[in-house]
Amino acid sequence: MVSRRDRAWEVAAAVKDPEVPVLTIEDLGVLRDVAVDGERIRVDITPTYSGCPAMDTIRDDVLLALTQAGFDEVDVRLVLSPAWTTDWMSADGKRKLTEYGIAPPSGRAPHGPIRLVLAVRCPRCGSLDTRELSRFGSTSCKALYECHACLEPFDHFKAI
Repeated sequence: MVSRRDRAWEVAAAVKDPEVPVLTIEDLGVLRDVAVDGERIRVDITPTYSGCPAMDTIRDDVLLALTQAGFDEVDVRLVLSPAWTTDWMSADGKRKLTEYGIAPPSGRAPHGPIRLVLAVRCPRCGSLDTRELSRFGSTSCKALYECHACLEPFDHFKAI
């Protein structure tokens, strides 16, 4: 028998990211916790970026999904600490990004006195002959790149 908490997690985990609809909030690592207190369900979500405009939609979608699944008392909390990191993305989520045409993050963001920029693999043809066109792509969590091999532009999900 599936517990009430596990069922609530399954329902919340299936909510799609409104900006990249091939990903669930579980794939992204945005879904942080689901807790049960009597009849009340509490869901904790963490934004990929502070001020991410998708978080209001995600909160509403989680609330709607859970109430439609029969959970009447639901609180969805925005949790900012610890801050989200691309390490929280699932391997399946990164695979889905590539299939969707977005280069997934690889590794951690560079730190230290010298910023080292690593090549970003084109999600369409696999070439490493790419360059950043703009630090900001279709959303603030992505950068816009172009591939010199296939000449296609693509988004790259930034490593954080």
